[in-house]
Amino acid sequence: MCDDDIHQGLIHDPTVSRRAFGLMTVLAAGLGGAARASTPVVEKDVEIKTPDGVSDAALYYPEGPGPWPAVLVWPDVISLRPVFRDMGRRLAAEGYVVLVPNLYYRVKRAPVVEGAFNFANPDDRAKLTPMRASVTPEGTDRDAVAYVAFLDDLPQTDKTKKTGTQGYCMGGPLAFRTAAAASSRVGAVASFHGGGLVTDAPTSPHLTLPESHAEYLIAIADNDDKQDPTVKDKLKVALDAAKRPSKIEVYTGSAHGWTVKGSQVYDEPAAEKAWAELLALYKRALA
Repeated sequence: MCDDDIHQGLIHDPTVSRRAFGLMTVLAAGLGGAARASTPVVEKDVEIKTPDGVSDAALYYPEGPGPWPAVLVWPDVISLRPVFRDMGRRLAAEGYVVLVPNLYYRVKRAPVVEGAFNFANPDDRAKLTPMRASVTPEGTDRDAVAYVAFLDDLPQTDKTKKTGTQGYCMGGPLAFRTAAAASSRVGAVASFHGGGLVTDAPTSPHLTLPESHAEYLIAIADNDDKQDPTVKDKLKVALDAAKRPSKIEVYTGSAHGWTVKGSQVYDEPAAEKAWAELLALYKRALA
């Protein structure tokens, strides 16, 4: 999980109106994906029973007979919101059943933040504190099993194919945990500017690697790598020890949050490169 350091990628520009922000994300979703825009996608808000309550989530899948492989998307610290709905929609158009849950369903339904949000503002960060506390390693494991089971129960899901999972910021560790909690189903894991992948705690996400059977894609922000350049090396050692195929890459010049449209550090060329790597991973590993 991301710590309390200020990540510029999580700062929303208060000068952008809600309507303008929505238009920006819709237009940006089409960049680099004009061909995919012709693929009709079914969108649904769903509720999923978990051992801890009822989770609200967004579900996407292509129109047509299917079935398709499933993917679980863990959003960043501000959780399910329009930009991640756009991401789910875009991924579904590629031929996947996509679930994007609200990280904080134990505390509040999505969207968990209304209006402008500035991660540099202590008062704004304080709004997230009780919600972030509700996301625990043990709870994540229970959620992951419930979400994967939900996807497997859908008639649109191809259960002969492995499931993928991807996470952003604090979602990166959650994707790692998913691969261990649902190890028989998860075949691919992607982490984009994930925070806290390697810690000294006994619940460190990298310690789950021996329990998984997945291939890993780990995309690291340049400024995160400069803050602690040992993380990528520790991850490589752990992945090799667990005999997990992997690709670890530092995106030179990128800042934490560079893949999330609408953020102040969004880098379209680098984000599109990361997206292409993600699709290649799923095409290769979800077999």
